[in-house]
Amino acid sequence: MRTGTVITLAAAALLLFSCGVSRKAQSLARGGVSATLKLRDEEPLLPEMEALRSHRRDTIRVTGLNGEEMFLMNAVQDEDGEMVAHDVIDAAVVTARFRNVAERHGKVDLEFQIIVPEAMQDSRWQLRFFPDMYVLGDSIRLEPVVITGRDYRKAQLKGYQQYERFLASIVSDTTRFINVWQLELFLQRNIPEVYAFRSDSTEVSDEQFASVYGVTERLAVDHYTNKIAKRWNNRKKSLRDRMYRKYVKVPIVTEGIRLDTILRDVNGDFIYNYVQTISTRPKLRKVDIVLSGEVWESDRKVYLMSRSEPLTFYISSLSSFVDGKERYLTRVIERRAQANTACYVDFASGSSEVDISLSNNRDEIGRIRGNLAQLIEDTVYDLDSIVVTASASPEGSARANRSLAQRRSESVCRFFEGYIRHYRDSLDREAGFSIGEDGEVVHGVHRPDIRFIARNGGENWKMLDALIRKDSTVTDAQKEEYTRLRASAADLDALEEGLRRQPYYRYLREQVYPRLRTVRFDFHLHRKGMVKDTVHTTELDTTYMLGVQAIRDRDYERAVSYLRTYADYNTAVAYCALDYNASALSILETLEPTAEVLYMRAVVYTRLGRVQEAVQCYVNSCELNPAYIHRGNLDPEIAALIKTYDLNRQNASDYDY
Repeated sequence: MRTGTVITLAAAALLLFSCGVSRKAQSLARGGVSATLKLRDEEPLLPEMEALRSHRRDTIRVTGLNGEEMFLMNAVQDEDGEMVAHDVIDAAVVTARFRNVAERHGKVDLEFQIIVPEAMQDSRWQLRFFPDMYVLGDSIRLEPVVITGRDYRKAQLKGYQQYERFLASIVSDTTRFINVWQLELFLQRNIPEVYAFRSDSTEVSDEQFASVYGVTERLAVDHYTNKIAKRWNNRKKSLRDRMYRKYVKVPIVTEGIRLDTILRDVNGDFIYNYVQTISTRPKLRKVDIVLSGEVWESDRKVYLMSRSEPLTFYISSLSSFVDGKERYLTRVIERRAQANTACYVDFASGSSEVDISLSNNRDEIGRIRGNLAQLIEDTVYDLDSIVVTASASPEGSARANRSLAQRRSESVCRFFEGYIRHYRDSLDREAGFSIGEDGEVVHGVHRPDIRFIARNGGENWKMLDALIRKDSTVTDAQKEEYTRLRASAADLDALEEGLRRQPYYRYLREQVYPRLRTVRFDFHLHRKGMVKDTVHTTELDTTYMLGVQAIRDRDYERAVSYLRTYADYNTAVAYCALDYNASALSILETLEPTAEVLYMRAVVYTRLGRVQEAVQCYVNSCELNPAYIHRGNLDPEIAALIKTYDLNRQNASDYDY
């Protein structure tokens, strides 16, 4: 009877506990209690803004573009309409739902607070909050914030402990299921010679182990194994996943979470300062943040929080100051052009005839044919002439080699003249022809004649010098000897004779000399339809415009790489966006003081703590372009000036905008 009473009381207490939590969750639903999003209190966004604090009471004197002096101060209007210096005490603040944030270095910091009211906090609950970011129509879930009650975390840890105890109950050493005492007794009685090995590491074969009754080691071990305990142990192994889900109902998650904190005492609202850095992109003007949330008790969701009102961040970017006017450059176009290539056409010893089947000639000649075809069909240039220069290797007399090189040049010219003639005929057939009024054949395309010029390159000693210098087979000592011979030889024939006496001559003749038998092609061209030798033309400066586009894309480092050499206004904008303030100012101070230049100078001066100059430039920029009165609120540097000296109100009252 007493035991039943205790059980009844325990059940009643559990019911009261459950009901109490349920009533609290219901009260959240009835009252519509939710966590809220709030903008953090504004602070100077740049360290340089601290310089403004020392100027709050100062009177700033600026000069308008018309030469009129004005005095700006931190002032209020008295009952007679006069402006007097005054310390303003901040009144109660109306909670704002939007904020202007500045993009710097291609990134923006979105700072907001998640405020959890005391009514949502309970030691038995876990609160899960999910900030969602809306960017250009896309929804992006940010890292959640988790607030865990003390008792909730205890329950989580208890589940892990229970699961660990379950795992510890699983036997990994299967020998524990063997009745070793009975097994040893069996061996002692039936196989004493094997029993003698119980403390010895010597291997006993299964044949040795077999008793007169035919019992093997495996059968003996199996006989003395507790099969029920072994089966139950295997059953536990198969239940590991199921038991994990049973004991660890809500796993502790540490990855992909911005915050997971334990709330120990309920003593007021919980505030978490959330900072999310995002990379900007073209056309990004605003970002909305919305908060949703859930309340969990154990593995049950007991309350779903309604979505919060959005916080809106309006993004100001210095990329909007880019000057997108197209920039052109003057380019000199030459009428004549030149191209060249070389090939290795092999000839039979002492021969000058082109043999396409010899050595690697087929591939080399095919490559030159391809080059010629491209030049003939080029839509910009006409091919005027081709200079063919053949060179020979040094074996034999220099005179004979010059003659041989000349004959080979002439042979190559004849060979490719025939190729060009046949190739152009095929092009003419493809283009078709017509009959003129006088009966003459009129081809569709006029193709000027191409002149071949054969030149003698003689022995190619210059190339031999370069090849020997780079050759790893020829030793340093041999290279020095070669250099000595080159300098001391009376003529080329004497030099060749000296080389014949060297131990490395055979290597040169077999491996190096063939590379000296080159044929060089120099192609001389002119622009189609062009009569003058040079023409000056203007064309879009593509490099500069790539820099401008990079600013629009907010890729400021790439923009600087394109614009650095120009050192103009757009270069200064890119520098300013990267916080390279000294570099930006060195350019801005040399430019004509337009409204945009003055505004950018005001931004840079403020960053550098030069407040007087910053105010002067901002006021003058507003005189030139009243739009900057409103733009100033979007840039933190200028907004600090406006707030400190109430510049926009004074602009509106002192200037006729």
